[in-house]
Amino acid sequence: MKEIKERDVFNKIAPIYGLFYNKQKRHYHKLLDKVPLDFYSYHNILDVGCGTGALCSVLQKRGLAVTGIDTANKMIDFARRRHENREITFFHANGERRLPFEDKTFDISIASFVLHGLKENDRKIMYEEMSRVTKYWVIIYDYNEKRSLLTDVLEYLEGGDYFNFIKVVKSEIDNYFLQYHVLDIDLRASWYQCTPY
Repeated sequence: MKEIKERDVFNKIAPIYGLFYNKQKRHYHKLLDKVPLDFYSYHNILDVGCGTGALCSVLQKRGLAVTGIDTANKMIDFARRRHENREITFFHANGERRLPFEDKTFDISIASFVLHGLKENDRKIMYEEMSRVTKYWVIIYDYNEKRSLLTDVLEYLEGGDYFNFIKVVKSEIDNYFLQYHVLDIDLRASWYQCTPY
């Protein structure tokens, strides 16, 4: 029931996310220029919780074969309609359940601003699944403890696990990956670069 409610919320707000698609793309271009990862050295990537596909589009420009998954059909529909995304594979799937990929299918997997909205058990499943399907790097890009008041209010209204997530993310990641390092890439967000088992 909770899963259906969350999917319905994201289906309803997909048009609003779509309004920020180009702004998100500009943000992701700048972000990827700052991170210590040469994306051109890898073949493919999975974007878990891809939303409207802005990050997928930027990753594809960096030479990667990109697969984007999301639980919200309307987010996926928006991503597919973008002309620049015609070579990206998008489909409906839930990162909180077993992912429909063989072990070590992707060189890299990434979840951008997804995990903070999940409850602890759902995050653990996502960590396990991202580790399972990934060869080299699992990237978690999400909020850090330097949150804004507006973010606090919005996350409270969303009802996710944001307030707990930022307290426990490092210990959780430590339990699900061989090693990791953290880069505080933005004022209010961190880049967790993890080595899968």
